[in-house]
Formats: sequence, C-alpha cells, structure tokens
Amino acid sequence: MASANLSADEYHHRDISPARSSIHSRTDASDSQSLSRWPTDPSGLRRRRSSNFNPALLAEYGGVNSIRSFTRSWRRAAGFPEVLPQRPPLVFAPDQAPLVYPDEEAPREAIDTLPGPSGQGDRQPAADFQERERKAYNPELEGAFIPGSYSSSIFAIPPSLATPLVGSYASYPTYGTLPAESSERRSSFARSWIQPVAGEQLIDELPPILVKEVEQDGKIVLTVEGQSTLPQTIFNSINVLVGVGLLSLPLGIKYSGWLCGMILLLLCAVVTGYTARLLGKCMDLDPSLITFSDIAYISYGHKARFVTSVLFTLELIAANVALVVLFSDSMELLFPGFLTALQWKTLCCVILFPLHFLPLRLLSVTSVIGIFSCLGIVTIVILDGFIKPTAPGSLLEPAATYMFPKRWSTLPLSFGLLLSPWGGHSIFPNIYRDMRHPYKYKKALEITFSFTYLLDATTAVAGVLMFGDDVRDSITSNILRTTGYPKALTALMCVFIAIIPLTKIPLNARPIINTIELVFGIRYHHHHPLHHANNGAPDGTRLSEAYLTFMKFFSRILTLATFLVISILFPAFDSIMAFMGSALCFTICAILPLAFYLRLFQHEISTRERLCAYFLMVVCSILSIVGTIWAFLPKSLIGAD
Repeated sequence: MASANLSADEYHHRDISPARSSIHSRTDASDSQSLSRWPTDPSGLRRRRSSNFNPALLAEYGGVNSIRSFTRSWRRAAGFPEVLPQRPPLVFAPDQAPLVYPDEEAPREAIDTLPGPSGQGDRQPAADFQERERKAYNPELEGAFIPGSYSSSIFAIPPSLATPLVGSYASYPTYGTLPAESSERRSSFARSWIQPVAGEQLIDELPPILVKEVEQDGKIVLTVEGQSTLPQTIFNSINVLVGVGLLSLPLGIKYSGWLCGMILLLLCAVVTGYTARLLGKCMDLDPSLITFSDIAYISYGHKARFVTSVLFTLELIAANVALVVLFSDSMELLFPGFLTALQWKTLCCVILFPLHFLPLRLLSVTSVIGIFSCLGIVTIVILDGFIKPTAPGSLLEPAATYMFPKRWSTLPLSFGLLLSPWGGHSIFPNIYRDMRHPYKYKKALEITFSFTYLLDATTAVAGVLMFGDDVRDSITSNILRTTGYPKALTALMCVFIAIIPLTKIPLNARPIINTIELVFGIRYHHHHPLHHANNGAPDGTRLSEAYLTFMKFFSRILTLATFLVISILFPAFDSIMAFMGSALCFTICAILPLAFYLRLFQHEISTRERLCAYFLMVVCSILSIVGTIWAFLPKSLIGAD
C-alpha cells in the first residue's frame, strides 16, 4: 500500500478533497483492494466465497434501524437521566466539518473581526472523522458568545445536559412568546460559560452529542443532530415507562373500584400523553434545548432548575428504594426462614456495590434486560391465571370484585398507585431531541402510551380478577404466596424479580453518585464558574489517586446506605409507589409541563386552552396533595389494612 510509507503526521495532514472525508476515502480504497483479490469468472463477475461471510455484518443489516443502531440508541438513552448538568463531548455530524475557529491565545479584537455567515471565511475540511471530533471540542470556541461572532450557539461551548439555552445571545432574541427578560437571563448565564476553569475534567463516559451547523436568521448556529429513528424512539420511550410500578396497579384498582379505577388509569394515560406533547412544543422554541431542566430554566429561571433537580433526586431515590423493598419481599417469600427482610435488603445492597462501578456502556445493556424482565413477569402472571383452574389466583374462576370502592377512604391512596407507572417526563425532552425526525414525535407518543396503557390495564385487570380483596402491594407477592402454579414459572418469575433491581438500580443511582462526586470535587461539570471556586480541588492541582479512589468508594457506599436506611424506615412497597406517584409524578408529569407551556406560550394559546390547562393544574395539584397525605397515613386509619 502506498500509505504504508507515510508517517503518522503525514497521514493525518495529507490533502483530502473537500467533497470527501478521509474515512470514506480509506473505505473506498480498502474495498477496491479487497475486491481485486477476489477471483473472477470469464464474464468479469467476482465470486464471493462462503468462507468470507462475516456474521458481524448482521448487526448492520437494516441501515438506520439495524441492531447496531438500536444498541447505540438505547445507550444514548441510558445517559439521559441527570440530576446536575454533565458535559458530554461534541461530535460533528459525519457529513459536516466544523468551521475554523481562532486560536485560543488570539486577542478578543481578532475574534470580533471573524467573517460572518456570508461565506467569505475559509472553511477547512477535517482530515478525518477523528479530526472533526477534536475540532468540535476545541476550548477556543469562546468566540461563539461574543457580539459579532458568526457561530452564536450554545453548542459552540461543549454543553451540559441541563444548561440554559439560547440562540443568538448578542441580540437577546425572544423565542415564541418568551419574555425579553427570559432571553436576557439565558444570554447572561450562557456567556458565563466562557470563563476558563482550571483542572476541569471531562465526563468521558457520556455519549457524545452529534451537532451540525445550520443557518438561522442569517447566523450560523449549531443544533443537535438527532440520531434515533421512530422505532428506536418508541423503544426508548417504552423502556422509560415500563417498570415495577405496574405491579401495584391491581392494588390501586382494589382501592378505587372498577369504575373509578379504570377511569383514573385511562385519564392518567391521556393527561400524561398530552403533557408529553406539550414538552415537545416547548422544545420547538429553540433547537438547542435538550432537557427538562432546560425548559424549566427558560420558563422560570434558576429556581425552577433547582426545584427540578430536587424532584429528580427524590424520584430516583424513591424508585431505587422501591426496587430494594421488592427484592427483599420477594426473596423472603421464596426462601422463608432463610433470611429476614432486613438481611435480604442488606444482601441486595452488598451485591449492588460492585455493579455501581460498571461503565455506562454496560449499564445501558442491563436496562434493556430490566424491561424484558418486567414484560416477562406480566406474561407469567397471566399464564398462571389461565393455568390454575380454581380460586384463588385463577382467571378461570375470578374472585369477588367491586364496581365502586369498598371503602371510600381508600380512594385517595389509589391516585399515586395509578399514576406511578407514567413517570417518564423527565426523559422525554432528551428523547425528543435525539429523534432523527422530530415531526414523528407525536406518532411515537401515541404508540408508546397506547402500548403502555394496554400493558398496564392488562396487569391491573388480571391481578384484580385473580385475587380480588386479597390482592397485595405487588401482584408478585400474591403469586409467591399462592399454591397451584407451575414451579418452573414461579422460579422464572423470581429470577426476573431479582434481575430488575440488579439491573435498574446501578443505572438509576448513577446520577445521584455523580452529584455526590461533584459536591466532593472529584468530578467536574461546566455549570457556572462560581461553582468551581469551592469544588474541593484547588486550581492548577490534581487530586491524589488515593483520595479519588476513596471518594469513589465513599459515594457509592453512601448512596446504597441511603437506599437501605429508607427501605428500612418505609418497608411497604405500595406506600413508596403511592408517594412517588402522588408527590413526584403528578408534579413532574402533569403540573410542571402545564406550567411551562402556559409560561412560554402565554400569548399564543386560546382562552379555552388556557382555561383547560389551568383546570388540569388545579385538579392535579389537589390530587397530588391529597394522595401524598394519604400515602403517609396509617393503613389501619383509612381501612386499607
């Protein structure tokens, strides 16, 4: 090969035609050389030997919907949940090369004189894809927020997953019906990002954000290049919504009765689907919005971002505690007398400790295992119901049920139980921004929420018909306490129950661990220059390896200890799910999206739509408050024991 005599520097700096990137050139040359070695028949056609077949090519079959593309999509989705901003690397879209930016040592006057988007400035194509990645992350992009700069976009500075976002900061624009002061607030905050931070560390485990340069209002801006197709978006959305919350739905129907319960479950699906669409509308205001926290910030400022961070933290803690309780309750029923509930919880946390050190690329795979485990549990419950011929626990001989609540005092307890499976709105903005075709977002939501409602309703109906008044906090507890089911199915269900906490908790706890590491200064983020003044690491110095190792162990021990203590203080699975649904899901999935929409589109929506939105906010607020109070009341007091 001719390139074999080139040095590394000569190879990376050789002249490449602007119309073709080097990765394509190398691919074409490699293909030509490979084809030239294949035998040909007299007609000139090359014959492929069966021994040359590569099974790995199957992963690429299907193009953008190939197995490999699906894998990359759910790996990106696994990194979406965050409490505090993280800073992923930037990668330019493969069909684009970044603009040439000034040297970081150049004076501000030189940066201000850069050519505009008229095309007079030189564009230098990258030598190859790695060169484009390097240029995309150059620290000298601070010129992006300087008046007169041509690339006025938040993505000129490597963004956080929860940063305030703007378009052209120099002119303080307004988007949609955003008030001018909101745009100024976003502008001043974003310009503070250009301050240098000594000793900053990148979070290299975060998937890169793919960006591209587009012209908007006469300026060149960077926007997120979506990568997920419609099927991948639907899969990621279902993965967010389907969880252990559906195991307590039969109890919610028991507390509310058939009529009230099924109506409430349907309304939960309709309202949360509607608010998820509203989040998509809010995202359309600015192509650089990425997260739920971004929408909160441009709507109400820093305080809204802080509130959402607190809510996300509580939601993650509650979800993880519920998984620990589910694991201990199920194992105690499966192995009676072997260990106590406290010992099973402790064992669960001990097993989870090494799993918290796994990288994100492996944790993303386990999240997929978790969703299939949930689907497997529902399938086993239904199969058991049809296999067992007699009550209790049979769908062929249903138990006694009630059209209305047997005790009306238990109705408020069902509010949170019926809404808890719909808690995914903190991730939907990220999913929307990751879409290759955002206009298909509505269709993706329709399919996602229809499938999830069908799954939830099936689980709720099957559980109530099988056990009636005897239904427990999770349907799996009833299955394990009832005889007459095939032992193989019961054992398989227990395997699924054990898998869910072991696969979900490390991924759910990752944002909390990152936050602890940020507080103790062993992980840095690009949130605000003032943050780094007291981040635990003096400027220009590096923390010792011993301290870093100790804090990594400490942060994980502290997180698991928190889950363990809370699971001991609140050992009832249904009470945890009721609190999470009433206090957190109502707020994150209904109240806040409506508030953001009313704030950002206050001058565009009709009076009728505004009144409906306010009515929904008031109703959801009342249900949230009442449901949260009922979640902490003694069950003997409300007749739910």
